[in-house]
Amino acid sequence: MGDNSYKTFELNVKKEEPTLVPPAAETEKGLYFLSNLDQNIAVIVRTLYYYKSDSKGNEDVVEVMKKALSDVLVHYYPLAGRLSISTEGKLIVDCTGDGAVFVEAEANCEMEEVGDITKPDPVTDGKLIYDVPGANNILEIPPLVIQVTKFRCGGFVLGLSMNHCMNDGISAMEFVNSWGETARGLPIKVLPFLDRSILKARNPPKIEFPHHEFAQIEDISDTTKLYEEEEMVYRSFCFEPEKLEKLKKKAMEDGVLENALHL
Repeated sequence: MGDNSYKTFELNVKKEEPTLVPPAAETEKGLYFLSNLDQNIAVIVRTLYYYKSDSKGNEDVVEVMKKALSDVLVHYYPLAGRLSISTEGKLIVDCTGDGAVFVEAEANCEMEEVGDITKPDPVTDGKLIYDVPGANNILEIPPLVIQVTKFRCGGFVLGLSMNHCMNDGISAMEFVNSWGETARGLPIKVLPFLDRSILKARNPPKIEFPHHEFAQIEDISDTTKLYEEEEMVYRSFCFEPEKLEKLKKKAMEDGVLENALHL
């Protein structure tokens, strides 16, 4: 007879109603250009940031984060807008200044009870990131959606949902760092460069070679059916600094690469 005394941990999170956090000052309005590079990967990227606090606690974290977010959005004002479709049928940002979606939440446990955060758990992670209910496509999801979840131990988790057409990995981290600096009362070290019009095609266009990346390819692998019929398996692999250094050296063994700085 099996032992029924063991129970799998289940995270319970109580979420408040979402609010909008607009920029703290008047920002530029109008349509914001997105390059062809931005059009190609317009997907929602979800990330989690865990912050422990042994002494300070999290009583004021929501107010501090909201105030800092409002201030930093003055510099990152396109994130306070809404995605739309241009007259050319391409993604564009309508800089309305409506603001980012912000949700305050509270967990029923201490952060340590969540377990190994380096191993993704879609059920647990999904409770720490806010999904806009009823959204049918990316046009109905604001570019920046935030959830701050407080834990009983005094720590908190910042859950970000950002559209990749607005930020790649590096620029997303620059935004998070700028937000953190603002929350600590520090000046922003790296101000964003927002003018993407330098990536616009010439008018009239001058096509000098084939652009195979825009070619329409028939899907003969039927990957959609694969996702529907088979269960997704999540795995995370942690590479310590020593292992990364080993990989960089191995990548340069054949002499093709002079350096592997960004590996």
